[in-house]
Amino acid sequence: MTQHPVRDERRPANEGRRAAARNRAALVAAAREIYAEDGLDAPLSAVARRAGVGQGVLYRHFPDRAAIATAVLEENVRQIEQAAASHGTDLAGTLGVLTWHQAESAAFVGILHAVGAAAGSVVPPYAAALSVRVERALRALLPQGHRLAAEEDDLMIAVAMVSGAVTGPTREQRTRRALAAWRLLGVEVGPVRPFEDRDG
Repeated sequence: MTQHPVRDERRPANEGRRAAARNRAALVAAAREIYAEDGLDAPLSAVARRAGVGQGVLYRHFPDRAAIATAVLEENVRQIEQAAASHGTDLAGTLGVLTWHQAESAAFVGILHAVGAAAGSVVPPYAAALSVRVERALRALLPQGHRLAAEEDDLMIAVAMVSGAVTGPTREQRTRRALAAWRLLGVEVGPVRPFEDRDG
């Protein structure tokens, strides 16, 4: 009986779940960058390319545009909710967080603008759901008699108006335009920064 030498080579371990988690994180990070630059209409193939994965991997994690948009925009919305719920943060402070996200992400601006200007337009359900969460967080801080509380829709119409003004090639320009829009509406806005930096 002939014995063959045993090779001391080991097959690479199947990373399974770890690889899947890495791919999902890479896709969300890539989509966040692309959507921040180009908005939610950016091609999904560009997201897969930037993440370094094939489109099949993208669709395995996110079956449609709504799924990946929700994953990307969830962090924006969660920060606004956290700011609103934070002890000592008032409406102006929370609007500062909102304004930072408006200046940072074309995709976030897109959902706020679309929902605020929705008369007769079709708004995707995921965009409407995220916008409702933003409105709920802001409305909880709205003092009685505030100018944005005069009519039921005034708050989100104002947010949509500011979102429409957020244009420009740099974050600084977009922030300046957003603050000018809030000022023209007569609304005070606190420091423009993400929520995590507020205690730092």
